[in-house]
Amino acid sequence: MTAKHRTLEAIDAEIAETKAALNDVHGTQTEVYARIVGYYRAVRNWNKGKRDEFDQRKMFVCDEPTAKISDETTAPSGDSKKTDVPAPAAAHGTAGRYEFFLRRTCPNCPPVKAFIADIAMDGEQIDVDTEAGLQSAAARGVFAAPTVIFYDAQDNEIGRAHSVEELNAILAPAAVMAS
Repeated sequence: MTAKHRTLEAIDAEIAETKAALNDVHGTQTEVYARIVGYYRAVRNWNKGKRDEFDQRKMFVCDEPTAKISDETTAPSGDSKKTDVPAPAAAHGTAGRYEFFLRRTCPNCPPVKAFIADIAMDGEQIDVDTEAGLQSAAARGVFAAPTVIFYDAQDNEIGRAHSVEELNAILAPAAVMAS
């Protein structure tokens, strides 16, 4: 077997060619699929509004069961069940107000509605299924129901919550400050 003899210049030229080829390597775009309106579809094919909503989604992990409603509720199957809402933070009487954006068909709205019914703070419920409610939600950048926006005494937004857990996280520091 004879060895192929190459010159140093030929080897340097081959190395330069390989480096140039490596600099011009482009991978393929990653296709991301997510659920939209009941089915999975490539995010790049979504309209601008849905893409913006996707960019604002929060990723989370539930270690504990989610909050439940205190009233008897009827599941779609007709089964009724009795559950409890965690006790709200003690001092909800802080100055300010809230706006609660909800939908009649929202499965996550009843626990939030039950929770805020127990807080001593002025508030307003806004049904986003109505034209006026939808316009109000759009003006405040609300993309999902339920959403509760809290305002201080000067009407500055101080927090947003989408669940009972988030409500407790916002209102618990107020309870500590009030005592």
